[in-house]
Amino acid sequence: MRLLLSSLFHESPFEGLQKHADKINECAQLFKRAAVCHIEEKCTEFDDLTDQVARLESEADAIKRNIRNHLPRGILMPVDKFQFFQYLKEQDKVVDAVEESLLWLSLRPKGVPAALAGDFQHLVGSIIPPIEKLPQLVTMATDFFKSRSERQRTKMKSLIHDIHQQETEADFLEQELKRRIFSEIKDALVVFHMVRLVDIVGNIADHAENASDRMRAMIAR
Repeated sequence: MRLLLSSLFHESPFEGLQKHADKINECAQLFKRAAVCHIEEKCTEFDDLTDQVARLESEADAIKRNIRNHLPRGILMPVDKFQFFQYLKEQDKVVDAVEESLLWLSLRPKGVPAALAGDFQHLVGSIIPPIEKLPQLVTMATDFFKSRSERQRTKMKSLIHDIHQQETEADFLEQELKRRIFSEIKDALVVFHMVRLVDIVGNIADHAENASDRMRAMIAR
């Protein structure tokens, strides 16, 4: 016997997904502030901002566990459960990449080389917009799975397209920055550190795009 969603949940799993998306967006905003702070070197908030991200990551992880642990096998969901969990996994990986980026930033207390600081700040700025769209995407999905409105589906597909476009722009900046690192930085250790850091920052936008792809699969006819 399959059980109705409303009979088993005090809140829909999509409400938990919304809370999770909001936490991810908060982490992204703090990451941007922390990265700018680190670039400027004189900023003294970096450690505090990193601690705030860690706290939000812990809260997001608790929301993720709650969703997973309170989803009985017999529950009737409006989407494929596997696809739902794949979306949650990719959304959660956004904050994992944020934390890893902050770790790699902290490994070089002198900050990003001055010659690369402007481009690195542009890269960081470029990965924020696709993450900011994730809470909106979940809100739209919640409405869509109640109404099954074709108009709502079209709006979601447009938003997903925007996320893809923004990830593509971030990817371009990532590749250009790597070229500059190899051409302008002579210290091999700094080259290694910067290339790895840029990779991880780029991964933040990649996971936001991957999450949107999972959502597109969920709303497919």
